Order: sequence, then C-alpha cells, then structure tokens
Amino acid sequence: MFKIIRYEDKYRDDAIFCLLLAKDSLGGYPKINPDLLDIQANYFDKGDMFWLAIDENGRVVGMVGTHTVPDTEMWLKRLYIKPNLKRKGLGSALLATAEHFARQKGVKELHSRFANYYTEAAKFYLAKGFAEVEKREDDTRVSKKIVQYLAENRRL
Repeated sequence: MFKIIRYEDKYRDDAIFCLLLAKDSLGGYPKINPDLLDIQANYFDKGDMFWLAIDENGRVVGMVGTHTVPDTEMWLKRLYIKPNLKRKGLGSALLATAEHFARQKGVKELHSRFANYYTEAAKFYLAKGFAEVEKREDDTRVSKKIVQYLAENRRL
C-alpha cells in the first residue's frame, strides 16, 4: 500500500535514494539531479509541485514533479518508481496526481522526455495517452493534450 503526498524536506535523502535505484535499474548512470537538492526553490517557489509516493513504512517508493512553461504547458519531471515496485499502480497514481494539478492550473498540454533506452517509459507514456512528438539521438519527447472540465464535469 502507498499514499501520495506533497514533498517534504524530511524525505529528501530517501527520494534521492529512490531515484538512484530507479536509474540504476534502467541502465542509466545513477547521478543526482541538482533540482532534487532544493525542491522548494526548483518547484514550489516557481508555482510547480513535487509529489512522493510513500509506502506503509514511510519510505519513498516513487516521485514526480512538474514544471510549467508557459502557463498552458507543463513538463513532467523525475517520474521514477523503485524497481521492485513497478507495475503496481504507483506510476499511474503519480501521473494522475500531476494531471489533476495541470487541470487545476488550466494547462492544456503535458510533456515528458526520457532516454531512449528507458523502454518501459515509452510503453508507460503511450499507454497513458501520450503521443511521441520527437525522437532524437539520445532521447524521446512525448506529449498529451489535457482535457479541461467544467464544474459539472463536462468536457470543454
């Protein structure tokens, strides 16, 4: 079982550990992304968000952040899940949380990019309604239109 929470500094080291495990399992060079060293300045102070998936033992098992550019587009950042917990709904729950936030902000399109050897990421995003926009030598970019809803839950 897990719950999704807004990032708190007390989880910083565990979040970094989760990211390093995830990157290592994907075959990437496990390095710390500088934005993770100060979530407040790199996400919250800019009007964006960062969430953690926490297990029943209070350990970080997944994460995702957002970066809004300009006001109608949003990039997903650092969507990672601990390798031994993939395919249990964590990624879907984190993505749904980010999409809900995007709708609240009036964002019209979500974007993400990932290294080409992250084949699981490609399958995940395509299954969640994203479309490949650009494939470069080292990475792939995907996008998804966000459906906005009226107060009565009708699509705009």
